[in-house]
Amino acid sequence: MSNKQTIMGGEFLIKDTRPEDIFIPENWSEEQLMIAQMCKDFLKAEVTPRLEAIDKQEEGLMASLLEKAGALGLLGISVPEELGGIGKDFVTAMLTTEALGAGHSFAVANAAHTGIGTLPILYYGTEAQKQKYIPKLATGEWKACYCLTEPGSGSDANSGKTKARLSEDGKHYILNGQKMWITNGGFADIFTVFAKIDDDENLSAFIVEKDFGGITINAEERKMGIKGSSTTQVFFNDCKVPVENLLSERGAGFKIALNILNIGRIKLGGAALGAAKAVINQSVNYANEREQFGRPISKYGAIKQKLAEQAIRTYVTESLTYRASQNVDDAIQQLIAEGMEAGKAKLKATELFAVEAAIVKVHASEVLDYVVDEGVQIYGGMGYSAEAPMDRAYRDSRINRIFEGTNEINRMLTVDMLLKKAMKGQLDLMTPAQNVVKELTSIPDFGAAEEDGLFSGEYKYIKGFKKAILMTAGAAVQKLMMQLAKEQEVIMYLSDMLIELYASESVLLRVDQLVRSQGDTGNEEKIAIAKTYIFDAASRIYQAGRNAINAFAEGDEKRMMLMGLKRFTKTEEFNTVAARRSIAEKIIKENKYTY
Repeated sequence: MSNKQTIMGGEFLIKDTRPEDIFIPENWSEEQLMIAQMCKDFLKAEVTPRLEAIDKQEEGLMASLLEKAGALGLLGISVPEELGGIGKDFVTAMLTTEALGAGHSFAVANAAHTGIGTLPILYYGTEAQKQKYIPKLATGEWKACYCLTEPGSGSDANSGKTKARLSEDGKHYILNGQKMWITNGGFADIFTVFAKIDDDENLSAFIVEKDFGGITINAEERKMGIKGSSTTQVFFNDCKVPVENLLSERGAGFKIALNILNIGRIKLGGAALGAAKAVINQSVNYANEREQFGRPISKYGAIKQKLAEQAIRTYVTESLTYRASQNVDDAIQQLIAEGMEAGKAKLKATELFAVEAAIVKVHASEVLDYVVDEGVQIYGGMGYSAEAPMDRAYRDSRINRIFEGTNEINRMLTVDMLLKKAMKGQLDLMTPAQNVVKELTSIPDFGAAEEDGLFSGEYKYIKGFKKAILMTAGAAVQKLMMQLAKEQEVIMYLSDMLIELYASESVLLRVDQLVRSQGDTGNEEKIAIAKTYIFDAASRIYQAGRNAINAFAEGDEKRMMLMGLKRFTKTEEFNTVAARRSIAEKIIKENKYTY
């Protein structure tokens, strides 16, 4: 892939991507697969047999599991070797997150420790701070948490009330305030705490050790799911933090929080993906074992439909997750080659692809919710029993649509960030949007037939999806101008269109690359996955576009746009029932998720 074309964040909307320019999980190296297997073996040996004890928060258990993971190097995948880690690339770190994603509450504790717990210090810390904290975080000797949310500040993180003031001798910051929903709070040694110094407008960040004193940890929160994950309120009462423990510079906390959240979002997508695959395995195992009317329920079309759709959505999520992850990785390497320090390059690269990170988070969390819901249904009455695995999977899944910024906030961010890139001149959305308007007002060019090929129809559909979004978003911006920010429903519909486009294009590019390198023999079901998803996505994009247009357009303009929308989302008829049957039958035969 040395002649790979570089792409900017958000550019997927206006630029065609070639199949060879994306990373596909079928191309994992042997070393990467070995790391993933090590993670799965760890879950099988240490976590799965103890799920009940973990959920009951058995004293010291979660902390000891993190230490065992640390001894295997699993907590230091992203940490450079010179700081006691393994120093793997971003895509490998994502694979580790996915492989551990089936670990229920352990997956949450691990993600909080290795992500929001460790990365602020790794990426923003001074050399002395990194040398002091990172090696012990990488081994699990010290556990980390991240203190941002407060009772009055959730999505609006910068409105936090926690205060810091300099002591009279100038040697300490004195912290006072309350934090809530702190993952790992009950056993953490190191807290990254966000607070405003004096009357600053923006937050600052501090590295706080539990032993500094002035810290009170409330009792564990009782939660709907992820019951084994430690979640507490943390109070700071005249907590003395040495001045050298200020992270980055004064007022930089909000920027740190946003950039770490970008990484957290894409990583959450990886964890949700791993959980979805595990639930499909359980679903198909049960469907093959459970007999009704004299045969396994996996023989029935209604169950095949469910298993197939679980697999389709999960495969699509995997496609877009690793496409985005490789984009981040490529950007990191390019920035380092241009002379940027590695930590800064990782932050900048994730910031560049913040639109894609938000898309990954939303899509993956909603796919996992769908997969577990259908998992309960496949299990039937047993699905509702706490004796069967779907009970825990169903409850544990629900938090993912709230974690790392709610899906509503993330949907609005995707559109907001794209428009800001356009306003800054980083992304030319105006020219392609105007071209679509010209196409709408001209006589349709039926021209020459599309070149024949396995996916010629699908590539045409993707082009149409892009035009549908550019037309709808362009008109919304023109019509609503500064009022668009207040029209949250319209923004959400635009975001849904964007997410469906990115998902559709990602799975198409993945399967096309696969077919070009391996041929279509043996890949029939993956071809069926791509074609089925894109066929259904066309209807979803049409419906979202229609709802958006009806909200702001009137008269002839509305009629013209609705006609254009219909044209841009038109597809040839396709037998999704037969496609889904073939997809399901392969899983049923293998008795596991096999894609």
